[in-house]
Amino acid sequence: MKPGIHPTYYPEATALCSCGSVYTTGSTMPEFRVEICNQCHPFFTGEQRIIDTEGRVERLMRRFNLNQ
Repeated sequence: MKPGIHPTYYPEATALCSCGSVYTTGSTMPEFRVEICNQCHPFFTGEQRIIDTEGRVERLMRRFNLNQ
């Protein structure tokens, strides 16, 4: 490999999430921001957010009789 062409690797890089969580990881940037992490992602939190556009969700629920 050619010397001097690779970026600097920071083994103690800081990742900042928009929810406020801070993580330490390895990266080529000393600090970076992410929009979503395992503390705020719906898959990990179990929170389901459905964005209803023009009543499509209710129509689907009626169509498949999913009202519980």
